[in-house]
Amino acid sequence: MTTNLAGMIDHTLLKANAVKAEVMKLLQEAKEHKFASVCVNPTWVKTASEFLQDTPEVKVCTVIGFPLGATTSEVKAFETKNAIEHGADEVDMVINIGALKDQQYDLVEKDIKAVVEAAKGKALTKVIIETCLLSDEEKVKACQLAVSAGADFVKTSTGFSTGGATVEDVALMRKTVGSEVGVKASGGVRSLKDAEAVVNAGANRIGASSGVQIINGQQSTSSY
Repeated sequence: MTTNLAGMIDHTLLKANAVKAEVMKLLQEAKEHKFASVCVNPTWVKTASEFLQDTPEVKVCTVIGFPLGATTSEVKAFETKNAIEHGADEVDMVINIGALKDQQYDLVEKDIKAVVEAAKGKALTKVIIETCLLSDEEKVKACQLAVSAGADFVKTSTGFSTGGATVEDVALMRKTVGSEVGVKASGGVRSLKDAEAVVNAGANRIGASSGVQIINGQQSTSSY
């Protein structure tokens, strides 16, 4: 690919049992390969921000309401503000999936907007819709609500549910949001071939724990 693939990858470590040595390895790899960002749990945001302070092209990304999306909007807004205070440049929030499936669209939009407003002018907002749990109609509606709420990106998956990104879902999301909003494919992108496929389908950001293997053309067994 002629695209700068490293510059599209959020180099990710979100597992619950991640220890400092693993986080530091992730940060060093991100610095060396100039990935778009590192995506870490909120407890590691300050560490990441301090480590990457002389590498401004590598952003610090974290997750909000993760991985279930079932916390209240007020809690998600607080998480967002707290993460930004500790150095987050980007926040990936999980929608209220049950509310979407119950067609409580006002609630879902307000939930997203709470995070968008908390991050406004300070951090990019990506909205995780968890495609593996949704029908195509629900995926479209979730993307429409994210756009209406002012989000910067829609994102396929947490990587912690029943499935990850598919080419078909990425294409549907890109068709729904148009060219003005980003699409992030995450979960199951483990190889250069996988990455090229989702980029060709319309993704302009990839969430993966296998960033180094991807850009080196290797296959990874990681689930995220």
